[in-house]
Amino acid sequence: MHHARSWLPDVLLPLLLCLQALDRWEERLEALFDGRPYDELDAALTDTISQFPVEIQPFRDMIDGMRMDLVKSRYETYDELYEYCYRVAGTVALMSMPVMGVDPAYKGPLEPVYRAALALGTANQLTNILRDVGEDLQTRNRIYLPLDELAQYGIAEKDLVAGMYRWGRPALA
Repeated sequence: MHHARSWLPDVLLPLLLCLQALDRWEERLEALFDGRPYDELDAALTDTISQFPVEIQPFRDMIDGMRMDLVKSRYETYDELYEYCYRVAGTVALMSMPVMGVDPAYKGPLEPVYRAALALGTANQLTNILRDVGEDLQTRNRIYLPLDELAQYGIAEKDLVAGMYRWGRPALA
């Protein structure tokens, strides 16, 4: 038991500090959307939201995505992974669309434009996940690929850890 107590502060303290920092960031977010910026950076965002129809929810969702990164290292299903992708990348699209705008010649409904932006943000995050499989596992002990899909194709976590899985057969050493 003493051994566990000796390493717990090293593991939990940084996690708690990060969670507290995200809580503080969320408090600042609420304040700046109420027109009460904390500093110059907040003032810049406050100015942006006063000029464009930016909603607060995507910002809240992004912070929740950052919280997910602190406490979740595996995703069982694609639906779980999609929620993460939405929170850390789809939200960027939803934040950016009101600022970037839409071609003035476009006269159709905005919903499909926002859906396309959301899909692009999600696709970018999925691309990052595929690019960084080895790095995420080696440096952060995270597997973003849905575990049920890995199992469906006979890919074990140990194969990813070893970096040896190559389309149905182990790679040559």
